[in-house]
Amino acid sequence: MLETIIRLLKEAETDGWEVTDTVTEGWEFYFIRHQLDQNRIRNVEHLTVNVFKKFDTYLGNAKTEIPVTATEEDARHMIEMLIAEAQLVKNPIYSLNEPDGEAPAPAAYPDVRSIAKDFLDVMKDLPETATEDINSFEVFVNANRTRFLNSNGIDVTSVYPTSMLEVVVNARRESHEIELYRLYHSGTCDKEGLKKEISETLQYGKDKLAAVNTPNLGKYSAVFSTDASKQIYDYFISRMSTAMKYRKLSNWEIGKPIAEGVKGDRVTIKALRTLENSSANQAYDREGAKVRDLLILDQNIPVQYYGPRQFSQYLDVKDSFIPGNFMAEGGTKSASELRCGNYLEIVEFSDFQVETMTGAIAGEIRLGYLHEGDKMTIVSGGSVSGSMTDFVNEMYLSKELKQYNNMLIPAVTRLEQVSVTGAE
Repeated sequence: MLETIIRLLKEAETDGWEVTDTVTEGWEFYFIRHQLDQNRIRNVEHLTVNVFKKFDTYLGNAKTEIPVTATEEDARHMIEMLIAEAQLVKNPIYSLNEPDGEAPAPAAYPDVRSIAKDFLDVMKDLPETATEDINSFEVFVNANRTRFLNSNGIDVTSVYPTSMLEVVVNARRESHEIELYRLYHSGTCDKEGLKKEISETLQYGKDKLAAVNTPNLGKYSAVFSTDASKQIYDYFISRMSTAMKYRKLSNWEIGKPIAEGVKGDRVTIKALRTLENSSANQAYDREGAKVRDLLILDQNIPVQYYGPRQFSQYLDVKDSFIPGNFMAEGGTKSASELRCGNYLEIVEFSDFQVETMTGAIAGEIRLGYLHEGDKMTIVSGGSVSGSMTDFVNEMYLSKELKQYNNMLIPAVTRLEQVSVTGAE
């Protein structure tokens, strides 16, 4: 079908096209407690076609998936429909990526069996108790081969693993029982890190049953040490994208500090070509551009925008690409140094969000640890709020780093003067 689609696109009256062909071998395991309920192996293929059409001073495009089981006539009809739909879109003209002339990036096909075994080994070796244990879990491991072609002659392939683990943890105290749900994305399996994460979740379940209402703390120091931290660093990452810059949703300028008079740590962000255990280690982005390491933000000073071809051309950003992995460098203090004095460490939110345009943060507290000198109180309820535009003036990052799939960030982040509304 791929060859048929390419031939049909060359015959059609387009002004450019892109085709993405992804073949995935997947292994799946479904457990109730530690008893295997079912498992299966998948082998699927997805073909996505993106058609471009020029008219006046515009370039429109339309995209769809064409089933690999489609007939040639069906495929031709779908391409004709895409051409018609593309003429309804009015974007300023830009060009598609060109071949870079470099040798293809080498890649080894992922060992699905070995990766799956690592996940299953972790789940067998958890510190469960009579009151905190695993209710159920599901493991999904994929080996992906993605081939990208376009009308300018690009023909490149990325080979990479993606994995997902769903876990439901039960915690009981007297007649009260709760569940905590976790969803972990990765490429390969970080056995040590994953075991630590799930072990902490078992402890959180126990602590949640002993929590009292969060008091009204007003402006308070807040410590973030779980996956909610990703949202904080995504604020910095997103504001350096060419899409946000072109749309005037980011006012950050290359070479100009994002804040003045900073008292805390400054933020440095890098894009990484590869990151161990990440699911985003593709050699090429979704537009066929080669992915590489790139310094984006250096000590609060924007260095380089990144992003898709369209918006990068509008801003005259050369050799841009869409990164898959990001790293935020650590700060000047250790995690233990940041956990000192009076602070609230929130480890569970019902939802935590950082609005990338305004910097506003908000989250409802499900579980936290209130530290007042030597006293620690387990709390739940209430919320946190504030704005990253204020917090960037005094935020502290641990020297130690922690990985969340395709992001490597400080293990502990401390924000000052966060508004904490209690549940009392």
